[in-house]
Amino acid sequence: MFPVTLEDIHHAAERIRPYAHRTPVFTSKALDKMVGGHVFLKCENLQKVGAFKFRGACNAVFSLSDKEAQNGVATHSSGNHAAALALAAQIRGIPAYIVMPKTASEVKKNAVAGYGGQIKFCKKTLASREATLEEVVDQTNATVIHPYNDYRIIAGQGTATAELLQDVPLPDIILAPVGGGGLLSGSALSAHFISPKTKVIGVEPALAADAAKSFRTGKLQPPFPPKTIADGLLTALGDKTFACIREFVDDIVTVDENEIIEAMRFVWERMKIIIEPSSAVPVAAAIKQKIPCEGKRIGIIISGGNVDLSQLPW
Repeated sequence: MFPVTLEDIHHAAERIRPYAHRTPVFTSKALDKMVGGHVFLKCENLQKVGAFKFRGACNAVFSLSDKEAQNGVATHSSGNHAAALALAAQIRGIPAYIVMPKTASEVKKNAVAGYGGQIKFCKKTLASREATLEEVVDQTNATVIHPYNDYRIIAGQGTATAELLQDVPLPDIILAPVGGGGLLSGSALSAHFISPKTKVIGVEPALAADAAKSFRTGKLQPPFPPKTIADGLLTALGDKTFACIREFVDDIVTVDENEIIEAMRFVWERMKIIIEPSSAVPVAAAIKQKIPCEGKRIGIIISGGNVDLSQLPW
């Protein structure tokens, strides 16, 4: 039995309620026509810090005892989790120490600094991130909040799908992007407990398809080289998220770079919503019929909207 329960997700929802937005669900007749079904976008791009990550970070920070929180929190992240943890720590009144790759987008670096996060830069490899985080923790004794491989994070991310299922009962399918797997794990658990007939499918870039390969082989795969435009999906699954995904996710499909850009542009132009490339990944899967969509009710978690406007892909 997986350690995160429906009660944990309910507790997370109550814990974050004073701080997180209940984000809207948007629809589009043009998108429905392209997909051949009814699509419901859960707009976490309109969440605090512009991403679903605030849910998990907020739940994790406010789950800590005073003793655990007294020296602050620390993490490594390329952006959205970093900003989310910095804001959650600021709200609780404790320091946040953030290890970020030098290559992180300027908009994400500025957001972390704006929320009071104390940034230490590293190389973009996972090994460099982890070694630098170890140094920071040795110096500060801060409590590490992993970006995704943490049961408190998974429970917090699950609140997005729990809300979606309240607003859109009994969808046939829920699509969520997958990088480290926190959002997909939380989505799958919420659907399993609340709407067990709903299929949950992860989507990732073909250039970063470690989760799909892990899902197919049953063995945890290392991250792919960082070549995809969807920079929020570069990390590999953790042992906790992989265990959850193997048990509760129905499938993982992939989309190519042009499909991601095309979907992102469609949402910007036709729906007037700013989404980042990672958010466009599941939209692309629906538009390009990577799964059977005809006549289906499809929920899509729009994971974030933090885009470097000087680096648009068109």
